[in-house]
Amino acid sequence: MAVFYLKRDYREEHEFLYMPLRPYFFILIGVWWLSLLPNICQAQTDTLEATAERGDGIYGLLRRYALADDRCNIEAFCQLNRMGREDQLIVGQSYLLPVQVYEYNGESIRSTINDNDWDQAVAIQAYNEAMLEAGQRSQDYRDDRVLWVAHHLLHCRPTETAVADNTNEVVATTAEPDAENDVLDREITPVGDQATTSGNRVFDIFGAEYARVPLVDRRLAGRIFYIVSGHGGPDPGSIGTRAGHRLCEDEYAYDVALRLCREIIKHGGIAYMVTRDDNDGIRSEEYLDCDKDETYWGGVEMNRAQRARLFQRSDIINGLYRSNKRLGVNDQTLIAIHVDSRNSARRIDAFFYYHRDDPTGLSLASNMQRVLDRQYKRYQPGREYSGTVSARDLHMLRETEVPGVYIELANIRNPVDQQRIVLERNRQLLAEWLLLGLLE
Repeated sequence: MAVFYLKRDYREEHEFLYMPLRPYFFILIGVWWLSLLPNICQAQTDTLEATAERGDGIYGLLRRYALADDRCNIEAFCQLNRMGREDQLIVGQSYLLPVQVYEYNGESIRSTINDNDWDQAVAIQAYNEAMLEAGQRSQDYRDDRVLWVAHHLLHCRPTETAVADNTNEVVATTAEPDAENDVLDREITPVGDQATTSGNRVFDIFGAEYARVPLVDRRLAGRIFYIVSGHGGPDPGSIGTRAGHRLCEDEYAYDVALRLCREIIKHGGIAYMVTRDDNDGIRSEEYLDCDKDETYWGGVEMNRAQRARLFQRSDIINGLYRSNKRLGVNDQTLIAIHVDSRNSARRIDAFFYYHRDDPTGLSLASNMQRVLDRQYKRYQPGREYSGTVSARDLHMLRETEVPGVYIELANIRNPVDQQRIVLERNRQLLAEWLLLGLLE
């Protein structure tokens, strides 16, 4: 019995000592467990950031990370950074990108992101390898165990495609979910050779790298643009030289024209590339090869005589204009893009012509001039922009029935001006700034 009481006394003493501490013990265990939850439940460790560079807009920044071609990436970027699509970026400031950063587990992408979709994993791998090749990543994700997963690869809904038969027009469709059913939203964009959806539209004329064109918004919906780059075929236009290379006006005007055409389509406009080169899409090289294989809309071969070539262009545009007008489209615009040639010592800024009998052309030219003036003040403070707007009786402005503007981008013979067209980034900025003139 003595032994029994000793055990009982010990037990009671033990319980007496620890009973008051039990609630605190379980609270401490609970706090410790909760502290582990973020690491247990959250596979991704961060959101990728990028620093805005001089000349960057939202689309320019996203383009460096191959994110600009999906509307949902743009929307996600704006949400992450609490911005509007038209807001400006601040040079040197970091912005969150719609890219989730995961700690790669060394086994597979599917197990890393806890999603068994094979095709999705392949797309994520391709995205990381493309970013490594583009220099945005410094190491392969299998080496540094850092996996980038772009927002659109996980969260953007795929769309359906439809092809227009026996027509030069591209019919782009997208299925938008309604409360009860899917509504087909149709858009005609006559620029390429393959019809695709607004979420994944492909236009071969822009070349493989840029063929896929997103529908960012519909700010240009209901408007038609005829884009004509100067010269082409047997006529290279003005010629400059730089570092032993020939700079042909028609090639650089065509590249900027293609880029502007693509920007118009992004915003829901209808764009006709009147001058066409099926071999030359949007190009990134500084020195663009000169060739003579350009044609006109509809596969029309360019006449060797200059006057005849000019009337070929104006006749094609007038025919399209009348056809579209019969369909009820009144908002139609001509945009002719050239590169000027002057004394090599003379620097000029991009400038604009309109026809004296065309008040709409004057308004458009003035809008574009104001945009470039504003952009120069922002990105090159202290450098005064001297681009002008003036009337001129040029064939493409006089003989076409469409209101229009004639643009000269630079002096192809001036070494400083040449940088405006030989650098790919500058050609893209020219297209984006001209687009702003259309949007305004």
